This record gives sequence, C-alpha cells and structure tokens, in this order.
Amino acid sequence: MERLRHDPNLNLCPDYTSDAFAETRAQLTNENITEEQSIQILKNIWETSNNAAKAQWQTQQEEDRQRHEHLQCLKDEEQENRERVQLEEEEAARKEERKRNKFKYTPIPERDVPTETPIIPASYAIRKLDKGEFVEIWYFTNAGLDDAESKATIDDDAMVMSRLPDGSTTWISAAAARNARSVVEDQDLSFEDFCQACPRFIDAIQAAGWPTDRVKMMALFWRNLQVHEYRSSRDPLAQKALLVYQAEQRKRWHIAVKSASGAYDLSRINETLLERTKNRVYWEDRERKDNERDYKVSKNFRNMITID
Repeated sequence: MERLRHDPNLNLCPDYTSDAFAETRAQLTNENITEEQSIQILKNIWETSNNAAKAQWQTQQEEDRQRHEHLQCLKDEEQENRERVQLEEEEAARKEERKRNKFKYTPIPERDVPTETPIIPASYAIRKLDKGEFVEIWYFTNAGLDDAESKATIDDDAMVMSRLPDGSTTWISAAAARNARSVVEDQDLSFEDFCQACPRFIDAIQAAGWPTDRVKMMALFWRNLQVHEYRSSRDPLAQKALLVYQAEQRKRWHIAVKSASGAYDLSRINETLLERTKNRVYWEDRERKDNERDYKVSKNFRNMITID
C-alpha cells in the first residue's frame, strides 16, 4: 500500500450539502433515494474510506515505532560495543604498562625502614631466575651483590656497542655487556664464596616462585657438596673438583629439563662422575704446571743463549 503522508485523524468530512457536490448528489438521487439520503450515503462512503486510512495510519505508525526502536537498539548496541572495546583496549594498555613497569606499581606496605640492608641481586639474574633458567652463583656472592648495587642506576635494557670475536660489532644490552666482563664462572669461585652465595641463591629462587621440589633439590644439592668428604680434604684439588662438578652438573640439569629425556634429582651426588671430575681436574692442573715449568725452562735457556 502507498505510504500515507498525512494523519487521516485530522481530516474533516466534506460538506456534501454545498453546491460543489450538487452534481454528485444528483447522480445518487432518484425515485427511491432522496437528496438527504444521497448526502448521508456520501458521508458514509467518506467515513468508511477515512476509517480505512486511519487503520492504515495506525499500522504505519506502529511499524515506524518498531523500526525506530530496532534502529535505536542497533545504535545502542553498537555504542556499547565501541565503549566495551575502548574499555578493553584501555585495560589492556594498563596491564601492559604495569607489566613493563611493574616496580612502578608495587604496593607500599605499612612497615618501617629495615635496619639490615636487603640483599638485592642484579636484575639480569632475577629475570633469569623468573624464567627458571641457569644463573651463575657469582651474582649472589659479595662481589656480585656489590657489582649490582654499584650499577643499579644503569638501565639494563639500554643498548651498547660490543665487538664480536671476528672483529665485527653489534648492539647488545648493557646488562649482557656488563655481565660478560665481570661474572666469575662457578668452577672458578673460591669455596668460601660458593658457600656464602648458596643460601642467598635459595632465597632468590623461592622469591622467584620456583616449585618447592626444585628449591628443596637445589638446597640438598649444595648441602651434599658442602658436607662431602672432599670438602675437608687437605688436597685443594679435591675442593676444586666439587666446584667443577657443581658447575657442570647444574648446567647439564637445566639442559635436561628442556630435553626429551627430562629432569632428574640433582641432589643425588654421582660419585662416579665426581671421581672422574677430580681426575680431570688433577690432570688439567698437572698439565698447567708442566706448561709453566716448560715455559720457565725455555725462557731461561733463551736468556743463557743471549748472554753467551
């Protein structure tokens, strides 16, 4: 049906008694229908037509209302979706900000300034522990802690130029460059530094959220080495063997964790491997001393020839 443009409720019935409708009345008037009756017929026809228009208008209005409500619902839903997406993006941005700068949002507890200075290792070591990766014990020695404190104001993520073994240069993080210069390998630590750092290391991996079984294993591993008979040996190479065994086996354990073979209990000291390590340490030391002796003999011989 053609859409109505005007409200038929506002329409007024024409005056069918006027001269304008004389011819129309004449067409309806005959011996059976008087002029008054023809006027009423015209009114009835108009009212019937107008009532139909009113019904159409009502239906049209209802359809318009429903269409408007539907469109409004779509707009409201679209607006809600836009607001929701905006809130999600803002929340994601806040989470990312907190993740990048988590120390900026660390809650401040209600407690006094500690009398004892807290032990704070290098942030590089903490990040490695957070990932459950291998970290040199040196970071938890007095020297390692002093180094971390002296460089605490340097941004570890800053990039510096470094020269590679082949002579080329590359950009690396300041933390990596600094660590490469100062870190002492586990096997090269003194036994005193080793014993000093182990308890701090245990505290650090607990703070990093390592599983309880791993923390217990590492604690027993170092404890078993420190009470081993080699620890009280008069032979310094026996203690050196314990440090070398610790360094090698701890690295191998971290590799095994990520391999198909899986992890094992590192705290169970393998005496066969330890004995092999001791023999290797002995022969490496013997070779070093022989080389030093040969160098001195060769140098003295060259000096004698020069004098002659």
